[in-house]
Amino acid sequence: MRKSWLVLMMLVVVMLATTISYACTIVGAGNKAMADGSTVITHNDDSTSADFRLWIIPEADWSEGSMRDIVLDSHDYIDFSNFPKSVDYTKNRNGNAMVVGQMPQVAHTYRYFHSRYSFMNEKGVAISESTGGIDTSTEYGKKVAKYFSDNEGIIDCWYAQDIALERSASAREAVKVMGDLVETYGWSNVGGGPESMFIGDGKDVWLAEYYGADLWVAVRIPDNAFSVTANRLRIMEVDPNDTANVMYSKNLFKTAVEQGWVSKDLPLNQWKLAEIYSPNDSLYATRREWRALDLVAPNYMKANNYGPSELRYPLWVVPEKALTIDDIWKIKADYYEGTPYDLTKGAAAGPWGDPLRYANSSKTERSATWERSINMHRTCYLHIGQTKAWLPDPIKGVSWYGYGAPDTTYLTPLWAAMTKLPDFYTIGSRYEGFRRDSGWWVNTYVQQMAELHYNEAIKDIRNLRAPKMDMLYKVTPQVQELAGQLYRQGKTKEAVALIDNYGYMNAVAWNTEWLKLGDYLLGRYAMGYINFRTTPYPQTWNDTIGFTTPQR
Repeated sequence: MRKSWLVLMMLVVVMLATTISYACTIVGAGNKAMADGSTVITHNDDSTSADFRLWIIPEADWSEGSMRDIVLDSHDYIDFSNFPKSVDYTKNRNGNAMVVGQMPQVAHTYRYFHSRYSFMNEKGVAISESTGGIDTSTEYGKKVAKYFSDNEGIIDCWYAQDIALERSASAREAVKVMGDLVETYGWSNVGGGPESMFIGDGKDVWLAEYYGADLWVAVRIPDNAFSVTANRLRIMEVDPNDTANVMYSKNLFKTAVEQGWVSKDLPLNQWKLAEIYSPNDSLYATRREWRALDLVAPNYMKANNYGPSELRYPLWVVPEKALTIDDIWKIKADYYEGTPYDLTKGAAAGPWGDPLRYANSSKTERSATWERSINMHRTCYLHIGQTKAWLPDPIKGVSWYGYGAPDTTYLTPLWAAMTKLPDFYTIGSRYEGFRRDSGWWVNTYVQQMAELHYNEAIKDIRNLRAPKMDMLYKVTPQVQELAGQLYRQGKTKEAVALIDNYGYMNAVAWNTEWLKLGDYLLGRYAMGYINFRTTPYPQTWNDTIGFTTPQR
């Protein structure tokens, strides 16, 4: 049956080729790696074309015999404001989304956040995604890519995450739900290719990787560990008998032998899975892996000679100090500051040390035009999914959410249990004009204004942001604990109302403040001045461009 989808799928892939971006950095941290005992997963969605609108999809009960549409490319500028009551998949930006089949619906589906990717549900299950790739510059890579192309399925990454959040009350369950989908219907490369996903639920963090066809593998990240994925698949050796910490598809160890990619005599626990099913040593990916791991465990990385140009790094490290949400955010906002790859230095940074770049190093070669950092100009949103296992389901999972490049955005706490989000989350498009009533555009406004004079503007941003974030870091856990107490006392409506109002009001306050900040930055740094006072270029910049003072 899968073969019958192939022609349709190839057409879809061709149509979508210009909209796909392999660009996301994700991390996962276990509950003993975090200072407060929560699990954390993150997603910098760095797509070039992402629909940044954010909705809460409501929970629903379904009658026996109900069916659920299987949809390809279902997150590309489609209106989900009335889902599941009504949604027209034909009215997306490119007209490429399509219903390609149906599957049986479950009796009850959970409430969850839906944006370019769906990322957290009311049970505190949080998911992130990073598209990998296959280096087809080698003959082996071409063979692997062809196998997956010849065995194309109809489950793409967006649909897989939707279904996982609709149906899963734990991270392990989410991995299994997506795995069952892939083995039943086959993986689709419409989302860009193989995928890595961190899934957390307060107790566990799993890294699941979906290669193509019916093949996938997942490992549980140790409770005291930190892991990162940056546009290539990372799981190498696994113990197939360790059912507590490893899950995989039934054909995982069969297919490669049948294709002649691995000797049947090689012990299963010695298979280098990522190199077999998704070979990719791109500097575009490896440098970010090094940076994230080195930020949390520098002594370990140095002691084991894991420098910035290795081909492979450990799947996880144990942080050398317990991590906070702010620590995680700084990793997500990193641009190699203080390293030989510092993006605030050099001619590309301009006179004012701007780390943002509008083109990147090659995704397939070890050479680079300049570095690809974790922080990116084109980031759609930053999601830090934090889950506290000891709290009741609607309260335990909070998304620290922000639009735009992580270094110039803010984070605000949101819950999937909220009854309503502010309107600015559902307004605007990258393909329409600037709107002051759109949350993404407001953050993009600040990001763009900061580039007028970055080395000074970033100080303004941090000075405004830091005390407000410090307050949120302190008060948000207190609000969660109070809401948890109310919930356990049977005051469920009051508990949800507390986080609902708190999340809504903070989001509105931040958006209002950020719009004012954009106006302030424009006024302060317009026309190359600082408050309309001449600002001479630094001598280092004059030297870089070869400027000398004219002589009479």
